[in-house]
Amino acid sequence: MSDVLNQIRDFMEKQGIPGRDGYDLAASGKAFPDGANFRIEIAGVERATTMAAMIKEADRRNIVIHRAIAAVGGSTYCDFAELKDMAQMAKDAHIEVIMTVGHRKGWDTGAKEMTTSEGQMQGFRLRGSDNISFHIADIMRNIEAGFRGFLVYDEGVLFLLNKMRDQGLIPKETIFKFSVFGGYCSAAGAKVVESMGANSLNPISDVSLPILSSIRKAVDIPLDIYTIIVNSFGGNFRGYECPEIAKVASPCYFKFEPGTSEGDIYMPWVTEEWHAGFIKEKVKIASIVMELMERHAPEMKTSLQGAKDLVLTKP
Repeated sequence: MSDVLNQIRDFMEKQGIPGRDGYDLAASGKAFPDGANFRIEIAGVERATTMAAMIKEADRRNIVIHRAIAAVGGSTYCDFAELKDMAQMAKDAHIEVIMTVGHRKGWDTGAKEMTTSEGQMQGFRLRGSDNISFHIADIMRNIEAGFRGFLVYDEGVLFLLNKMRDQGLIPKETIFKFSVFGGYCSAAGAKVVESMGANSLNPISDVSLPILSSIRKAVDIPLDIYTIIVNSFGGNFRGYECPEIAKVASPCYFKFEPGTSEGDIYMPWVTEEWHAGFIKEKVKIASIVMELMERHAPEMKTSLQGAKDLVLTKP
């Protein structure tokens, strides 16, 4: 190995960043507070009726859902009574909820560069102070409805929200999950996001096991890892990799989000009946992965329903 690469990698190690990806696939040595290695996260709980269908299907299949990602199409499309109903159902079922709010870049009448092939590479970061204030206002609306977890994909917004949490402008128990749309896929990036106050991180969907291992060595926050992802993101289904994912990335969430594309499945005009049927398929896939874990990695632990460190809604 060249002296230059060795010098760079030694410096990275001194900063708490692995100099190489974790090709040895070492056990992480970390876990959730209850000792669990992995939990289940279902994305796309778009409406109150979707939440009800998910809970009912999980009960039928005897599977524990620890976290739900709600209103991926934007919580602004849910009326306030519906938000409160979702919050109450989640609390009763002991499910932590990460709400995906509006206002967002795609709603900005001036954000036309993002519609081009090269502009898309800039991500979903909000344009200007007005849009940031709109976005945080929707978070405040959801806090009033009882939610305490939010998806964040803009580092500037995360900076502000963390300051607001510190100063008591939003409840101190509020948690922030940094989205896949932030585009992070390295130990260095994960460390930056953790240092800014993120409580969990969703790396991009195609990170390898060695990369996941290196990220885990750099940070302590849970990693939210796609077990299955929409076709527009690559269509990966990593069910048989889950035993090793749990081993190297613990504590982690197995995240379930199948479909064609987020643009197709999360538009507000998709019917509630369709969402209710689709969420059952997500729960089914989660139950299959739980079967694979029991067959191939029974030593990997998952949490019981209502783990004490889950941040539940307060409707």
